[in-house]
Amino acid sequence: MPRSKSESAAPPDAAAEPAYKKLTSHLPEPRFVPLPGYERIDEARMLARAEDWYRTMARRRTTRHFSAEPVPRRLIELAILTAGTAPSGAHRQPWRFVAIDDPALKAKLRAAAEEEELKTYSERMTDEWREALHPLGTDHVKAHLTDAPWLVVLFAEKYGLRADGSHRKNYYVDESVGIAAGLFVAAIHMMGLVTLTHTPNPMGFLREVLGRGRNEKAVLVMPVGYPRADARVPDLQRLPLEAIVQWNA
Repeated sequence: MPRSKSESAAPPDAAAEPAYKKLTSHLPEPRFVPLPGYERIDEARMLARAEDWYRTMARRRTTRHFSAEPVPRRLIELAILTAGTAPSGAHRQPWRFVAIDDPALKAKLRAAAEEEELKTYSERMTDEWREALHPLGTDHVKAHLTDAPWLVVLFAEKYGLRADGSHRKNYYVDESVGIAAGLFVAAIHMMGLVTLTHTPNPMGFLREVLGRGRNEKAVLVMPVGYPRADARVPDLQRLPLEAIVQWNA
């Protein structure tokens, strides 16, 4: 006798479920809500929006020449909030941002960064590394750390801390924080500002100077502001599409 539609659509019984499901059977059922704010648009509008977004982002460049002109705090807040929309492993959201506009603290960070960078360029860096950086014209002098009105330091939370001090594991931390950093950079560019992804090496001094916990590691220092009127960038070209994609149709 054929089964009814309701019978055929019934979920499998518990015995047919994978054994690992029993390991979380004591936990409350996950709570789901309708997908918020989704609006399906026709393909022509999708294409127009995608092309406009690409043209806008294709103009994004990293510069080391910042104007000292003030930038409203709300713009930095919105860039950080945008970064916070990134997906993350187990929704742990392991990104932490420190936004700095205090000139004295920026000067302290610059002095510490330049001390480490001088050692890196002089002692730690291989010849191959120096050759790779040569077209970018970088050196240990980091004027952008004091020129830009804001410094935003991104930390990765390696593990969380419960109220009793015990550790809570975070998952896919590097991947999650990397996506958040990309969204931050895109948000800064879209609002008409510029930024630089600076990675002083090593970066342990940032946690110490900024008083962050030992469960965090510094990932990026991002000066944010307007470009200087005479700002210049290296003459570089991005890889074409065929160099960065493989189609398997």
